[in-house]
Amino acid sequence: MSPDVDLTVPKPGRHALRTRLLALDSRLFEFAAEQHWPYAEPVLPRLSRSANHGVLWFATAAVIAAARTPRARRAAARGLASLSLASLTINTLGKRSVRRPRPVLDPVPLGRQLKRQPITTSFPSGHAASAAAFATGVALESPAWGLAVAPIAWSVALSRVYTGVHFPSDVVAGAALGAGAAFAVRGMVPTRDRQVPPARPRTDVPALPDGDGLVVVANKGSGSSDRVHALLDLLPRAELVECEPADTRAELRKAAARARVLGVCGGDGTVNAAAEVALDHGLPLAVLPGGTLNHFAYDLGVEDERDLSRALRRGEAVRVDVGRFTCGGQQGVFLNTCSLGVYPELVRERDRFSAGVGAWPAGVLAALRVLRRDRHPLHAEVAGRAHPLWMLFAGNGTYHRMGLAPARRLNLADGVLDVRVVHGGRRPALRLLAAAVAGPLTRSPAHAAVQVGRLHLSGVTPGALLAYDGEVTEVGGDVTLEKLPEALTVYRPLAGI
Repeated sequence: MSPDVDLTVPKPGRHALRTRLLALDSRLFEFAAEQHWPYAEPVLPRLSRSANHGVLWFATAAVIAAARTPRARRAAARGLASLSLASLTINTLGKRSVRRPRPVLDPVPLGRQLKRQPITTSFPSGHAASAAAFATGVALESPAWGLAVAPIAWSVALSRVYTGVHFPSDVVAGAALGAGAAFAVRGMVPTRDRQVPPARPRTDVPALPDGDGLVVVANKGSGSSDRVHALLDLLPRAELVECEPADTRAELRKAAARARVLGVCGGDGTVNAAAEVALDHGLPLAVLPGGTLNHFAYDLGVEDERDLSRALRRGEAVRVDVGRFTCGGQQGVFLNTCSLGVYPELVRERDRFSAGVGAWPAGVLAALRVLRRDRHPLHAEVAGRAHPLWMLFAGNGTYHRMGLAPARRLNLADGVLDVRVVHGGRRPALRLLAAAVAGPLTRSPAHAAVQVGRLHLSGVTPGALLAYDGEVTEVGGDVTLEKLPEALTVYRPLAGI
């Protein structure tokens, strides 16, 4: 018999308060056993068995993730992470610390009892901990999905007393530990609502209660038709223009000529094109995330059509910074990042293979090919000194790491470029990894970071690749990166911020 089921240890000495609490616990157990709950007998034992080994919660997570919204996917992942931490804590500490025997089944009707009785110790309830951890984790990320899951979690916890395998206090303690595990996970990986940037600087924009004056250009290549039509259901007088990726920029210019508000649905590349058109026409921008990558929309605090429609109906918006690069007569803007060196080469290599093998395999193959090359992709002069570089990254705003979560921006109008450099040298993969781990550290042998409003590079290798918001172009000679403070007006919901 394994140590966690060894019930032969001596019982603790008498303690008046503990004795009274245990007696009360037993009376509550017997009271529950005497009750006859309609429809519970055919349901609760089956529900209790379905939660064995977390099977019920993995199935529930799959259902939630199938909703195909970022919030739903995050809720499912957070629920499973919370469940995993709760199970680990219960099995390694909880049941080994308090070796309480299971209840005597005599008061429990035979029809309620489980066919296979558990042999582990009784305190605390692992099923209740898993149920509470999953439900709490889901609710912390998505209250709506949490409300849907809560009755199932409550029923699983209740079923453990109903079937006679746990005392009520076992269930209460397990549920408390499970909820605590969910909050512990949030401490390590904050929920999206705790990372929303400040709602400033606010600005006046037209309120569009029914969408009149809004023209939304949707990139068909982003595969977001359902989402943009859901926005039109909420704003019925808005105009929709769906176009092929190659026609997006031209359609954005046409839409800007007749719109009060320019809307766009697509990934970061499409949003970048819309931002440039909105700047040229002096229009506020409404962004509906719809592509593979939606960093700008998510950092802004807009995740779906409900967020955006609420901001449009109420006339809520802020001004945000825009980054700009200039090289000779060529220039462009970026809302997220601009980079030179290894990353643009990786993007170009990935695009070559993605049509044949898929995005993720193409990314792995591109990384292997780029990092094995025995040459530095970038040489530049900074402050009069020549430097071989593996990568130069410039973020439009400061990127912060929140616990173990990936870096995000908490202020989209802070006026600075977040510049990170990976120095040249041997073993580029190790240097890039060291820079990624270092994060916001100012200096390391392989990595440097600085925050500036403007950066000028000279002597850039002719034909060097520059990536901006997922788009790639060639540059050389003098390259200037700068901020346009509070240049763009964008809609975002402000209530509750």
